[in-house]
Amino acid sequence: MKLTLSKFAAAVTLASLPLMASAELSANISLVSNYKTRGQDQDLRKGQFRPALQGGFDYAHDSGFYAGNWNSTVNFSTGADGPTANLESDFYAGYKFSRGYFSWDVGAIRYQYTGASAANTNEVYVGVGVGPVSAKYYHTVSNDYFNAAGASSGSGLKGKGTGYLNVSYAQGISPQLTFKASVGYTSYGSDIVAPNYVDYSIGAAYDLGDGFSISGAVVGATRKNDYLGKVDGKSVNANTVVVMITKAM
Repeated sequence: MKLTLSKFAAAVTLASLPLMASAELSANISLVSNYKTRGQDQDLRKGQFRPALQGGFDYAHDSGFYAGNWNSTVNFSTGADGPTANLESDFYAGYKFSRGYFSWDVGAIRYQYTGASAANTNEVYVGVGVGPVSAKYYHTVSNDYFNAAGASSGSGLKGKGTGYLNVSYAQGISPQLTFKASVGYTSYGSDIVAPNYVDYSIGAAYDLGDGFSISGAVVGATRKNDYLGKVDGKSVNANTVVVMITKAM
């Protein structure tokens, strides 16, 4: 796209500056024992301990408009002899609103990878929530889907039209403890010859106070013959206990 999401978000944010009095700015930073997205490891270095440093900031306006940026260290290559990605930067903007019992969320997101631009991906999404349950569907609008096909076959296949549906549940057990679970389904675009798969996460988060929290979850996916390969002989989709410490500001 000629107009990237990051430029779009910046333009809209600048246009909203007169309304900053009714807006909120926040930031967060995290240390996670293993970064997985949609069930897959994003760090393919050898060793059982592959931590990632993550963080970002968010702008939220009373009107429902929001925009933000989130970043994480990564380490994977886009093919046998391809360049290695070392940083993921997500830029997103959207609009949240409520109708009756339901809360809605529509927007767009760009995933950008420093060191491996072939993995850059653009998606649009729509989400809905009621009580402790929420669902969000992402649809790939860029030609590439995280270099999924190119990394495995070198065929130049892309993945436009790939869909991802995630359903999550979050329920407070005590004032500090929240149970969390989610299940996702990836449906590849027609030009990617790979099996669709399900990912899942189940765990809990504990509020330590003063903006600090700690969470833990078992994260994995059903498809073992995945395009990213293996780490130490294990699929990148293998079940993994992920622990995260977060500071919100």
